[in-house]
Amino acid sequence: MISKLHYISQGNTPEEHLQHIQNACTAGAEWVQLRLKNVSETVVLQTAEKAREITSHFQTRLIINDHYKIAKEVKADGVHLGKTDTCPLVAREYLGKLYTIGGTANTLEDCQVLINKKVDYIGLGPFRFTTTKENLSPVLGTVGYKVILEELQSDIPVIAIGGIILEDVSELVNTGIHGIAVSGEITKNFNSISKFHQKLQSGSAQEQVYKLPKR
Repeated sequence: MISKLHYISQGNTPEEHLQHIQNACTAGAEWVQLRLKNVSETVVLQTAEKAREITSHFQTRLIINDHYKIAKEVKADGVHLGKTDTCPLVAREYLGKLYTIGGTANTLEDCQVLINKKVDYIGLGPFRFTTTKENLSPVLGTVGYKVILEELQSDIPVIAIGGIILEDVSELVNTGIHGIAVSGEITKNFNSISKFHQKLQSGSAQEQVYKLPKR
């Protein structure tokens, strides 16, 4: 089952990433991705081991960014592969069927390629400009998601990503996306996790206010 809310870890050090993962789990995160960049594989492994301890305690699903072999070594729940990372088919052969594999997409064509490579979910973005990713692709906005999803006509869950804030959720849900991935907005305030969950469970299309019948 692919969660509707993915927390992507951030921090200036591996220790900060771990503290933020701890905070996210405490606040009710169901799905966390460890996303460490510009560090050695040894550091990623050591941090992933600690992240697995934290997430196991909370029964939170742990996804490792890029490093599919480390995902298996620490018994994480899966791996998320960027466009320049290992082919999902190679990762699947190594990991087997029990691991979740996600892939990054920026265009309709990217999505189609990932579907052909049998990913379990697609991280599609960016929704808007974000400073957490270098070499950003053109922003999609809600119109971009709607157009791509209408063309795609696929059952594979699509997760919107890129500078998403709480106020965006209802509009994004109405495009047909399965869920969202959030980094900066949650890191600023981990208490927002419960609010994100509420919004995702009741996108504006489903929001109804129950009123007592008049007597």
